[in-house]
Amino acid sequence: MRSFKPVESVSRALRVLRVVNEEPMTNVASIHRTTGLDKATIVRMLETLEHEGYVVRDPERRTYVVTARTLLLSQGYDKPRWVGTIAEPTLSKFRNAIGWPSDIALFDQDAMVVIQTSRGQGPLSFNRQPGFRSPVLVTSIGLAYLAFCPEEERLRIITRLAENPDPWNNLAREPEKLHSVLEQVRQNGFATMSEAYTDKVFSGNVWAIGVPIKKDDKLFATMNIMMLKSAVTLEDARKNLVTPLQEAASEIAEGLALSPTSD
Repeated sequence: MRSFKPVESVSRALRVLRVVNEEPMTNVASIHRTTGLDKATIVRMLETLEHEGYVVRDPERRTYVVTARTLLLSQGYDKPRWVGTIAEPTLSKFRNAIGWPSDIALFDQDAMVVIQTSRGQGPLSFNRQPGFRSPVLVTSIGLAYLAFCPEEERLRIITRLAENPDPWNNLAREPEKLHSVLEQVRQNGFATMSEAYTDKVFSGNVWAIGVPIKKDDKLFATMNIMMLKSAVTLEDARKNLVTPLQEAASEIAEGLALSPTSD
């Protein structure tokens, strides 16, 4: 339970910084569209972040990009490196076996963060690299995490997402529908990317299935496969890809469980 009211200006600045980090060639208008913040507020936040050295403005294009100083914000957080290092051999082997790229993702506050990927090993990259944040309730990696995480954690996540007005969080405000979706994920053993998300982000051309990286009651992360809709149907994926994906996730989970850092 919070002992204080969150500082709105800090929350806004972090939202702006996150958008600049995620979207190349960001400008005030695109940040406004993404966050809904007033443009004058966005300008103040950007100028503050620029003063502190976290973003820099291109005066000709009137766009903003993050600086190397943002790397300092992650120096104390080692879990992505730990999971990524252990997952890498299995991820690479899995990509070579099935021909489609995969991501490993961790839950972070209100999103899933890609911390390792096999996208760079082939021509099909889908333009997502480590550090990419994706919404929980409309992606296969997010729904797989929410379905298999401990109930207490799941309730905390849903409560937080319900308070966030982002449209991708609408399902958190429909508890009966969300319960049904998560039950289906648990029955299937995997989650799928929502049609609305693939239409918006990938022009309807890409879809994904995701599974938990889980050992007994310990959920470490989630793993997906991303495919072209024109090449692989859900029926094909169920028949040929779900079991290999689950086996790869299980192999990674075994490695993580044996690692001393797992405690």
